[in-house]
Amino acid sequence: MTEKNGASGGTGLPASIEAAWGLRDRPVKGPKPGLTLDRIVAAAVALAASEGLTAVSMGRVAKDLGASTMALYRYVSAKEELYVLMQEAAIGRPPPLPAPEAGAGWREAISRWAWARRETLHRNLWSLRIPVSGPPASPNSVAWWERGLQALEGSGLGEGDKISVILLISGFVRNEALLMSDLAAAVEAKGVPAQEVMARWERTVERLVDPVRHPALTRLLETGIMSEPDEADHEFAFGLERLLDGTEALIRKGSPS
Repeated sequence: MTEKNGASGGTGLPASIEAAWGLRDRPVKGPKPGLTLDRIVAAAVALAASEGLTAVSMGRVAKDLGASTMALYRYVSAKEELYVLMQEAAIGRPPPLPAPEAGAGWREAISRWAWARRETLHRNLWSLRIPVSGPPASPNSVAWWERGLQALEGSGLGEGDKISVILLISGFVRNEALLMSDLAAAVEAKGVPAQEVMARWERTVERLVDPVRHPALTRLLETGIMSEPDEADHEFAFGLERLLDGTEALIRKGSPS
């Protein structure tokens, strides 16, 4: 039974989660199979990286592997399950936190966690197109949550607020990566450098805005700041620091949960 239809096997877990945790038996009878689950997932990841997630189908992956589609179904019960396994392979294990003896506090620890998560997403932008179907339950996604909670251990936050902070930062990281992915796609489609795209936008808006109706936007455009090149990763660093400032304010106030 596939994840779409509910639980699989005797564990009561979705098929994709069984597969990710290695809880499901794989084909062992007959001659040694030419396929393995790792090969299937690697082929699907390579396809998504080169052509986008929409190119991934059981039939296309089978074709790239020189196998029949039915052969893949002996290892992966549905495309949704394959998505989970692809995402699991893409995110990998989280990096270790700074050593306590190095004097790093919770803020540096969770900041490193966020930057590492961002790097993972930017390396695998296709993974952002996989629908979010629930809380993390695959081995690597659980490991990332565990590491994030560990980063906040010395913060004084209650367990409920730790989860809220992790959700807030995770959402920010994901949204920034998705925005950068969309902007990169738009720039590629136009075939001009990103700075030129922004300059064209600025010239267009300058012709359209009315200083009476749009006084704030007019003042912004007059500064010329929109067409100035930003330092690398400026917006991400700015946003993350503001989130951490807010977390510090919560800690000073006293975490209620």
